[in-house]
Parts: sequence; structure tokens; C-alpha cells
Amino acid sequence: MDELLEISDQLIRSTDTTFKRYLFDQIDWNERLIGIKGARGTGKTTLVLQYLKENQSLGKKVAYFSLDELYFLSNNLVDAAKDFYQSGGNILVVDEVHKYGNWSREIKNLYDRYPNLQLIFTGSSIIDITRVEGDLSRRAVINELHGLSYREYLAFQHGMQFPTVVLDQLTSDRVSLQELFPEDFKPLQYLKDYIRNGYFPFSGTNEEMYYKKLRQLVRTIVEYDMAEIKGFDIRNGKKILQLLYIIAQQVPFKPNITALSEKTQIHRNSLSNYLLYLSEARLIDLQYPAGISISMLQKPEKILLNNTNFLFAISEKTPEKGTVRETFFNSLVKVNHRINLSTSVDFLVDDKYQFEIGGKNKSRKQIKTENTWIVKDDLEFPAGNSIPLWIFGFLY
Repeated sequence: MDELLEISDQLIRSTDTTFKRYLFDQIDWNERLIGIKGARGTGKTTLVLQYLKENQSLGKKVAYFSLDELYFLSNNLVDAAKDFYQSGGNILVVDEVHKYGNWSREIKNLYDRYPNLQLIFTGSSIIDITRVEGDLSRRAVINELHGLSYREYLAFQHGMQFPTVVLDQLTSDRVSLQELFPEDFKPLQYLKDYIRNGYFPFSGTNEEMYYKKLRQLVRTIVEYDMAEIKGFDIRNGKKILQLLYIIAQQVPFKPNITALSEKTQIHRNSLSNYLLYLSEARLIDLQYPAGISISMLQKPEKILLNNTNFLFAISEKTPEKGTVRETFFNSLVKVNHRINLSTSVDFLVDDKYQFEIGGKNKSRKQIKTENTWIVKDDLEFPAGNSIPLWIFGFLY
């Protein structure tokens, strides 16, 4: 136990609080039980350590336990948390919960036993809080951390601080977005860098090393994290990686389940589940028309990779511009909005706004519906009914 607390103190002391992710200010830290889930590499651990560091400076006794520590192979979480609480502990963060068999039941027990202890847990985006044992769904407030937005990337890598925007601002003729930014701001200056290697908060790596890390991250998610899914056979990990690779070469991918099944040697029934797992792991994004939900297990109309960095890291060839545009838009807008395929344009957002994604030659003549905007990747600021693609990277 002493060694756990020593590790915790070392990690908290060495945590940099200069840059905080968008979710830090969105979480209601007054809640007694907080869950934070998200894909690997998005910065969940750093976020909770920053919170602990702030509270430690206020005089509170805090601790960080990672459940993949060797300590928890022969000791349980309940006993460790009890010792911490009885020694005056106020806030306990439990990281990597999906790697610990009875995590939900034990966290529920701790929540019920120690009303003066704040519990924060983090885990893979694969976690479905409504299905785990212990009935945490009524107790915990769950938050999800996504990759860096373009706005966050500019702050993280270049020290440029900007406000967020909301979707209504982008579609309102009465709001001048240009007034939100300094005159010398060049919005396209770092856009290509972000699209290629800015979604994950890795620092100090060149592009080749960054892509190597991303490919290793993907393998770890498929071969390690997915093993925690009930009913998942880890022996199929290689087939799932093959499935992801096939999708990456063809996105935007309109799936033919029969052809995919034959190519990967994955049974049709299992294939639908595996696509869902890849989506929950935030490796791909399944696209459906309005009115169709993933829970209905309908075949998706289209599949995109989760973010543009995956496009460049996994695909054998340079991604097409149209694919990059759609993936950028989808990955950033879906964080706070519902996206569906539209019958007339590329995307329907919140059942209200329609967006057609394109380059400088995309014109209004191709648009036949009202309440529709053209999104262009080579535009600096709004012009008429056209919105610049980069600004959607400022939604969070």
C-alpha cells in the first residue's frame, strides 16, 4: 500500500497543469462518483492527475491507483481504498478499470460505504456503464474524452489560445466569426499538420514515429482492450485488424457484409458485432441515415475512420482529399452533436442542419435543399452560404 501511495505522489508531482483538455471544465467535479471513458491516448490519465494536483495544493489528501499495477493481482481495490480512506483520504482516482475484473461492483461498494470519499474512475471507451455489474448507471456521471480539437491542438502545440464556437454561430448570418480572432490569425497555417498528426496529445515525436505509435495503439486496443468485452474471442484479434485495414484502404466505405465476410473469413453474424466493437473502441465511425440507431444492429450505410490521423497512419496510400474532409468534419462535430447521413447532401446534424463538404469548386448550384451550408477546406472565413472547414475544429 505504501508503494502505491508513493507512485501516486510521484505521478501527481510530475504532472504539468499548463494545458488542460476541454473536458476538464465540462466535468462537474462536485459529483461524488465520476466516470471518464475514452480511447487510448486521448489524455484521461493526465486529466485526472491534474485534478488531483489542484486539490492536493488545497490541502486535500488525494491518491491515484492504476488497476493494471501488479499490486492488484494479489490485492483488491476495496481494501486499498479502505486503508486510504481511514488514513484521511478525500479523493481517490481509479484508472484503467476495464483491466480489473470486479471493478464496477467494488466501486459501487466503496460509493455506498464511504459517503465522504469522492471516487473518480477512468476506462476504455468500450465500457458500457449500463451493462456492467453493480448498477453504476444510477450513481455515476459518465463523461467521454475525445482527441484534440483543432482549437486544442493550436493551444497544445503552439500556445495559441482561442474561444470555442457553437454550431448556431456557424450557421447564423448575424454573427461575424472573424471578429472572434485577431487580425493576424491565419487559420489554415497549421491545419494540414493537425490533420496529419494533431489529434492525439503525443509530443516530441516526428511524423514517422507518431504513425508508428498510432499503429501500435490500434493493435493494443484490438488485442488487449477488446479482450475485456464479454463474449469476445481474442483469437479473432488478427481478423479484426485485417478488417480495420481493409476499411482503411477504402473509406468512405460502403460495406458489403457478404464480401467482407468472405475476405476476412469472419462469419456474417460476428462481423456486425466486430464493426460495432471497432466503433465503440473509437477506431471507426458507423454512419446511418436519420432514424436508424446502432443498437438496432442495422448494416451501416457508410464507414469512416475515427479521425484523420488514423487515415494517414493506417492507409497504404495518401488519402483522397474528399475522404480527409469528411473524416475531419465528422470526427469533430460528433463530439457534441448527432450526425446522420443525408439523402441530399453529405451530413445531417441534429436533424436540422445539412452540410455538403467540398473544396473551392463546390457551389450552391449543387444544393437543392434549404437550411443547407457548403463547407470548404480552402476558405479562411465564411463567405455567403459557405463555411470554412477548419472552424468546425473549434466546437470544443
